[in-house]
Amino acid sequence: MKVFLIAGEPSGDKLGAALMAGLKTVVPRVEFHGIGGPLMQAEGLDSLFPMEELSVMGLIEVLPRLRNLFKRRDEAAQAVLNLNPDALITIDSPDFCLRVAAKVREDRALPVIHYVAPSVWVWRAGRAAKMARYVDHVLALLPFEPPYMRAAGMTCDFVGHPVVAEPQPTPAQMEALRQELGIADGMRILAVLPGSRRGEVSRLAAPFGATLGLLNHNDLHVVVPTVAHVHDQVVGEVENWPFRATILDPHGHAPADAQARKRALFHMADAALAASGTVGLELAMAGCPSVIAYRMSPISSFIVKRMVKTKYVNLVNVLLQRAAVPEVLLENCTPQNIAAALRPILDDPAVAAAQRSDLMQAMTMLGTAEDEPGIRAARSVVAAVERLAP
Repeated sequence: MKVFLIAGEPSGDKLGAALMAGLKTVVPRVEFHGIGGPLMQAEGLDSLFPMEELSVMGLIEVLPRLRNLFKRRDEAAQAVLNLNPDALITIDSPDFCLRVAAKVREDRALPVIHYVAPSVWVWRAGRAAKMARYVDHVLALLPFEPPYMRAAGMTCDFVGHPVVAEPQPTPAQMEALRQELGIADGMRILAVLPGSRRGEVSRLAAPFGATLGLLNHNDLHVVVPTVAHVHDQVVGEVENWPFRATILDPHGHAPADAQARKRALFHMADAALAASGTVGLELAMAGCPSVIAYRMSPISSFIVKRMVKTKYVNLVNVLLQRAAVPEVLLENCTPQNIAAALRPILDDPAVAAAQRSDLMQAMTMLGTAEDEPGIRAARSVVAAVERLAP
């Protein structure tokens, strides 16, 4: 079996790696090609070009990079056609991935599987119908998504989210990381994550740093995990913070080890402040109470506010349909508002415990009681390929 996979950002890289591992288990012989990051490469993918070129977020922020993105789209589509795989599997990043699928479909009727259903319950409800022109089958992360996809004309399986299958750190691993980072006994830990994209770091690092200055907790040790392609940028931003922070550097560690260190930190942390995204689920799986914050450019914010139709952006809140995790977004994303949301979590054990209980409930809804999502996704892919084969 030959598959061509495309992931465009770190969260997609994690999904792709879990799917690849699942396919190795389900399919006797499978051959991987495509575009992915370090986790997918560790599973055997030779990436066509660096995945980081596709990691761009925002309606306005993408404009300066359109020319290169179109070039990479054409390059990816031609590589798919040259390979003629059993399936093209696109993973999230719909603005790029679905353009590749459309380009391929102009020439050939290959089976196309998209991993991560578009959040039509949030905004742009017509995306599912548009996607159905090029996509045959969808792997959904959330239990309520399949009916939306089937109504648009695609088959769809809920496969769960890989975050629920990630290995949990041992006490020895957490203690080793505490010693390595120089976290003294009695110090509480706050994990701060200003994003995995350069634009996110540029917009969020300064208000996150200013927030720390407002907290003024002498017993707080701040740790900032990074991913390799924004590490230097994060280091430069953190140097300007009014509060000393320790960087959790992924360099010098294999991708799986770097992920394990980050999971250990999340389990150790008393609280977290994070950019909106998949990291919110990683923190939830670790039982780490958190505040989710996000800023966009003024024009992007103006457009998004008029298009979004859901009350929440954090998936824990979406699943529970209530604000279990505080969200501080767009023009409300100020140091004062973020600090006001963090203080109760840091200062009141009852508030932190209540959020931990909510996080456990949301993780159960995501599939912690089922087979690993990577295996479920792999089985769904194989069944779809068999069904769609000419």
